[in-house]
Amino acid sequence: MDDTLVRSVGSTRIPMPEVIRQVRRLHENGHMLYLWSSGGANYARRSAEELGISECFQAFLPKPNAYIDDQAVHEWRFCTHFLPINSGQIDG
Repeated sequence: MDDTLVRSVGSTRIPMPEVIRQVRRLHENGHMLYLWSSGGANYARRSAEELGISECFQAFLPKPNAYIDDQAVHEWRFCTHFLPINSGQIDG
């Protein structure tokens, strides 16, 4: 959440407009999106509400510190990791 949708400079939070646009576009194109944060699910939800994009997410979660699955995340067929700075490369 932090440094993905907003940059923090001291106590000031600065929205990252390109990433926010991509979240909206992905949602409009039918992608299932989840927002998580090490600050917890409520923090993720409040942040999305502040940015006006809460309706784009299926759920808000605490950031996991472990997961059990038969595949590593990089092997998931229909999931690709993008850094926020590269969010413009995501095909909708």
